[in-house]
Amino acid sequence: MNTTFQLTPTSLLAASLAAGALFSSCKPKQESTETTGTTAEATSQKVLRFSAIPDQDTTAQTERYAPAAKWLSKQLGVTFEFVPSSDYAASVDKFENGDIQLAWFGGVSGVQARDAIKGSRALVAGAKDLEFKSYFIANASTGLTKSDEFPKGIGNMTFTFGSSGSTSGCIMPAFFILENSGKGPLDFFSQKPGFSGAHDKTAIQVQNGVFQTGAMNYSTYDRMVAEKKIDPAKCLVIWETPPYADYNFTAHGDLDKTFGEGFTDKLQTALLECKDPAVLKAFDRKQFVKVDNSTFQGIADVMKKVKLK
Repeated sequence: MNTTFQLTPTSLLAASLAAGALFSSCKPKQESTETTGTTAEATSQKVLRFSAIPDQDTTAQTERYAPAAKWLSKQLGVTFEFVPSSDYAASVDKFENGDIQLAWFGGVSGVQARDAIKGSRALVAGAKDLEFKSYFIANASTGLTKSDEFPKGIGNMTFTFGSSGSTSGCIMPAFFILENSGKGPLDFFSQKPGFSGAHDKTAIQVQNGVFQTGAMNYSTYDRMVAEKKIDPAKCLVIWETPPYADYNFTAHGDLDKTFGEGFTDKLQTALLECKDPAVLKAFDRKQFVKVDNSTFQGIADVMKKVKLK
């Protein structure tokens, strides 16, 4: 809107004062705009660091999750940076210490992280994560074959879990051993079970005869067979567990405080709407679905029952 002043001799002084007042009133608005711009720029310069449990191919984590970092940065207007974790416990420690603000956790590590940090939220899971399962596998030399009944005979064979903190590679298999035998793993097996550290390592070690039997994530086994990294005739599935909830993205409780009110919800929405094939491939998922902390209460209950020491 333009304002016209008629500068007659009798109104010159008033007009001058009015112009001065108008100029003064505009200055604070200009400073406010500059301040707002500076604040937005500062927010965009902040880095959101995220990690993921090293459940497979532990040497190539940064390369694997690079597409996710790039895509999230573009969608949210904040720089996302992937921080690798050496093991499951390290990812939880980083979350608790504030070194990362977001993580792709398993069911167990997600519960541990959310218990450690007040206000933390499970945001999304893969569609298949709500009906996840573990495979019990065996080397062909054992003579074991697939059955609907729990294979109690493996108690007298060598056996390996994945990581001790893995939901599908340890905690849930241990729970189903307890449920079906009445004994915890340390009492059920005649020899102390091993821990390979990752699902793909479990499959390779059982196929190569390092261990006679083991338990692992069903998705990794199926993928390794499809990619011909293992031979299902040499490394057989002998039992499938009932389904349970597992992997999830969990956001730190301070995310909104750091990146602005409502940021956590925006992040959740972005992930739910993600159709980028490179991002979904990084997590070996076809789509993400909405979850919350209560989705994993069953896992939290199991964690209280399973003893591995």
